[in-house]
Amino acid sequence: MISAVRLSSIGLRLALAGLIAVVFAARAGAEDAIFPTGSALGLVPPPGMVKSEKFPGFGDADNSAVIVFGTLPPTAYGEMENGPLAETLKKQGIIFEKREPLQTSLGKGFLVTGTEASGKTRLRKWLLLAAADSLTAFVNAQAPEHDTTYTDAVMRAALATLALRTNVPDAERLSLLPFAVGDLAGFHIENVLPGRALMLVDTEDTKVTARLLIAALEGGPSEADDRAKFARLAFESIVGIKNVRLTMSEPLRLGGQAGFQTMAQAKDTGTDADVMVVQWLRFGSGGFMQMVGIAKSETWTSTLARLRTVRDSIEPR
Repeated sequence: MISAVRLSSIGLRLALAGLIAVVFAARAGAEDAIFPTGSALGLVPPPGMVKSEKFPGFGDADNSAVIVFGTLPPTAYGEMENGPLAETLKKQGIIFEKREPLQTSLGKGFLVTGTEASGKTRLRKWLLLAAADSLTAFVNAQAPEHDTTYTDAVMRAALATLALRTNVPDAERLSLLPFAVGDLAGFHIENVLPGRALMLVDTEDTKVTARLLIAALEGGPSEADDRAKFARLAFESIVGIKNVRLTMSEPLRLGGQAGFQTMAQAKDTGTDADVMVVQWLRFGSGGFMQMVGIAKSETWTSTLARLRTVRDSIEPR
């Protein structure tokens, strides 16, 4: 039997947790939001959580609690708001409890709470979706169900401070990559996949006229004689082009390392426009870099020079 003293102690801890949450909510606002490196989304994290260097969000390793940010297309909000959410979550192993509105600085949003089994531990889950003009913000927060630090009130207070910054400094976004880019040559960052890849674009009248994908990948051919075949297979995996006609395929040195260059004429799958495509592979120890540039044929000469500028400025970290 639980003693009256212990009941009082438990009640006191819960009351203090509730009080902390109230004070935290009163003091924290979207204008005080902290943004993880390279992330457009941020919030005021609950006491005890710090910015993660491994994922876009916050964490408390000692208490196995995290808040993770993600973004979806703008249309995703309506689809998920009106869709069979409980069934969708069930397929992902999450037991749905309830859904309720939650206003954030982005605009309308809704919060879903539930639980999920993770090995021998049961997790308490908070899933927030908020609508913005350019995206749907998705926030996944969780803590062990038995945890008394990150209570429902504490997590709700933090999630309510969700904020969006319109401009993420290029230096921040590039710092998430396993390679450094010294010269963007006039290209703009479209997207960054932390720890893996960078997509650069060139635009004219809001229309994309050229793209450059730079990715650091594991594996690659172990023998020099296999590089030509490997380059051909890698080139064949490029999406968005059709009617491909190779014009060049040859080995070359890139940044003091072995590499391979493949060039071709093609058509854009979506617009049927004539385009030129170049792929550079740069081989290293245990991995390789793939760089794929695509641009309209009529501007290829000048664009290729800029693509090479970017390529030659890349160095592994």
